[in-house]
Amino acid sequence: MRFFKTFLAALLAFIVFTGLCFLVLLMIIGRAISREPVTISPNAVLVMKTSQAFNEQKVVNPVASFMGDESSEIPGLFQAVRLIQHAATDDNIKGIYLKVDGSGNGFAGTEELRNAILRFRKSGKFVYAYGEVMSQQGYYLASAADKVFLNPKGGIDFSGFSTQVTFLKGTLEKLEIQPEIFYCGKFKSATEPLRETQMTEANRVQTHQFLGQLYGNYLHGIAQARRLDTATLHGYANENLVRESSDALKYKLVDALKYDDEVVSELKNKTGVKSDEDLNLVSFLKYNSAVTLSNGTSENKIAVIYAQGDIISGESEKQTTIASEDYIYSIRKAREDKKVKAILFRVNSGGGSALASEVIWRELSLAKKVKPVVVSMGDFAASGGYYISCMADSIFAQPNTLTGSIGVFGIMFNMENFFKNKLGVTFDGVKTAPYADLGTMSRPLNDVEKRFIQDGVDSIYASFKSRVVAGRKLDAAVVDSIAQGRVWSGTDALKLGLVDRIGGLNEALNCAARLAKVSDYRMVEYPEVKDKLFRLLKNVGGEVQESMVKREMGVNYDLYQQLKAIQHIPGDIQAKLPFIYKF
Repeated sequence: MRFFKTFLAALLAFIVFTGLCFLVLLMIIGRAISREPVTISPNAVLVMKTSQAFNEQKVVNPVASFMGDESSEIPGLFQAVRLIQHAATDDNIKGIYLKVDGSGNGFAGTEELRNAILRFRKSGKFVYAYGEVMSQQGYYLASAADKVFLNPKGGIDFSGFSTQVTFLKGTLEKLEIQPEIFYCGKFKSATEPLRETQMTEANRVQTHQFLGQLYGNYLHGIAQARRLDTATLHGYANENLVRESSDALKYKLVDALKYDDEVVSELKNKTGVKSDEDLNLVSFLKYNSAVTLSNGTSENKIAVIYAQGDIISGESEKQTTIASEDYIYSIRKAREDKKVKAILFRVNSGGGSALASEVIWRELSLAKKVKPVVVSMGDFAASGGYYISCMADSIFAQPNTLTGSIGVFGIMFNMENFFKNKLGVTFDGVKTAPYADLGTMSRPLNDVEKRFIQDGVDSIYASFKSRVVAGRKLDAAVVDSIAQGRVWSGTDALKLGLVDRIGGLNEALNCAARLAKVSDYRMVEYPEVKDKLFRLLKNVGGEVQESMVKREMGVNYDLYQQLKAIQHIPGDIQAKLPFIYKF
């Protein structure tokens, strides 16, 4: 009897707990449904943080959405650009206040935002920027403002660009792990961290070239905005002259040294707000919640397909992964929709699986036969990212896009000595054919097997180059000379014929409309963003885990991601950048 009482009490408690959870869920959903729309009151100043990161496509946080948090949706990059454009014609927005620290975006993404701010200024509205400690990319964005203010005790990093590669060869030797590497292209540096202890001369040459191009574009933009010359700016960095906030003022990188309250006073004066009244500051994410951007109402459609992240085979729930099956579906849907008159394919990828790249290339080629396909390149459209771009009718890149890297590689690992000498593990087995265990990590490859794999790499490299020859209408010898795995800046890529125009998403969209011969159209975006509740149930655990790892590892998170990516390389020939460059 006592057992049944305990059982019934536990059952009742479980039912009550489940019921309460259900009621809470209903309350959250009800709150989300009944939430009043966000409105912007007059005489507002739009606040943008330079550290805000924008993916290519909007990111919806299902938990924050249900709780009514204004950060429930972070707009995509193009959406952010269009919001700035909208603010220029919004009577309630009087100007933009840039809060400057770091930069959440890459070079080309920052260029898109900076150009949007420069266009905003043409409306006659003001842009003020203020920061305590400004990173180089943060300052580049800030330099587009009418006035730049710096904290009197703060500073600006104006030291020039550098990049550093982490080499793992010595670590692998200590662990007695032998990488077996196959690649095509003397500049294809993706495998260098595993086979060298420092940069090869070829890699040093190419990195020096594109880094110089990126830095030149950086100095040129600042020089134009601050009415200085690039040689002078270069001298500031070479001599490390900008060490204190007073130096930044002395050398005209900023307009005044002010504290936050003094900047607020400047904003009040600019907007006519009395000193004892509150300034109407509107965060960028709140403005995103308040504004409904029109994608048009025409029956004619232009499909914008966002492709960001590593290229892989199969499917993926991650927005920052280009999974071949998902993109076949999106491209085919746009191709078969007769109301879609053109496709704008936005690529921000350092590459990945060569086979997945070929599959996506094929689907885009089929689409190109029936309607125009225009590519807009983001921070990266290199290796596999260039593979899936090269067939387009027209290709747009920013001057600081990294592209090209036409080359492939494959990696396998011989871990026989690691298992035997470090762990005491040995292997033995039986096979029915000489190469049945080709690819096993328990023994080294023999010479015949190495030839098989190198032949496969060579074949895929030849196919890659042939796609570029056909897509870019270049001579095979020319493509071979600019391929070899070499990374190019957007500026150099234009000269070489790898891209057609320097420009961003707006310019690429206008081009797609011209090629389709439509003046009135509406935008439709792919891949379709999953339903909020679906994402809440399916992805919240993974998102929380990734966020926790990122927070704990801090600046080491990028290295963790690089090491993690190596796990997926063996057994699949890659068309990929060495790693994502950081400057």
